[in-house]
Amino acid sequence: MKHSMIILAALSLLAVGCSKEEVSTYDTSLCCLNLWVGTQAGAVYENTTYNYSYAYEEGDVTFYAQISGMPSNHDRTFRLEAYGDDLERMGNTIRTEEYVIPAGTIGGTYQVHFNSQLLSDPTLFTTENGCIHFRMVSNDDFSIGTEDHQSFTVVLKNYLAKPDNWDTANFPRVALSRFFGTYSRVKYQFMIEHLQLIDFDINYNTQTSYDEETNVVSYSYATYLQQVMQRALNEYNETHETPLTDEYGTPVTF
Repeated sequence: MKHSMIILAALSLLAVGCSKEEVSTYDTSLCCLNLWVGTQAGAVYENTTYNYSYAYEEGDVTFYAQISGMPSNHDRTFRLEAYGDDLERMGNTIRTEEYVIPAGTIGGTYQVHFNSQLLSDPTLFTTENGCIHFRMVSNDDFSIGTEDHQSFTVVLKNYLAKPDNWDTANFPRVALSRFFGTYSRVKYQFMIEHLQLIDFDINYNTQTSYDEETNVVSYSYATYLQQVMQRALNEYNETHETPLTDEYGTPVTF
């Protein structure tokens, strides 16, 4: 009898433990939503850049969202709101979505969209950069994220600018100069014309030659792109009296 009581007591404790575990698995009563631009692995950049001149109509800025609570057994959604001094001048160019964090997941990769054709003034951000910020609209599912993950910033340009990763890049990213040499506006325009790539990243670790969604190329594919540009430059120089020369009067090389 005594042994039976001990066994029953042990089973009761096990049942209580299982019950608590089952509840905590989907306890989403306290769940923060962290937002950032950078890398999916969690590297947070101070800001990212969007250039209206790089897309004829609509282009994208990628951001990441991840909860700091438990996953849910149902889909949860969130929205963004834009704010900042430049919002009035370019707010109509922005398109956001109802973003979804699917059941059983803790986050994902998302985009904010900008449409160049909707700029009220085509000369906006051609002589000075703009700036726009994004934060989550409060809802019943999420509270604001941890410090440095509550909003993100997009620097706005509308001219052919030197890519941020031309001279330096954080590993495993590789600087564009490693393959394409010293930057010049003429060189970059020539590259865009022949490669149809703008503001792309080179990643030493990626195995995919070119990921269209993230605009990332592999190290080996970057070598191929370098060869493409060398052939294009040779063809140009052979068919023109003057070799391709940049805005500083220096012949372009790759």
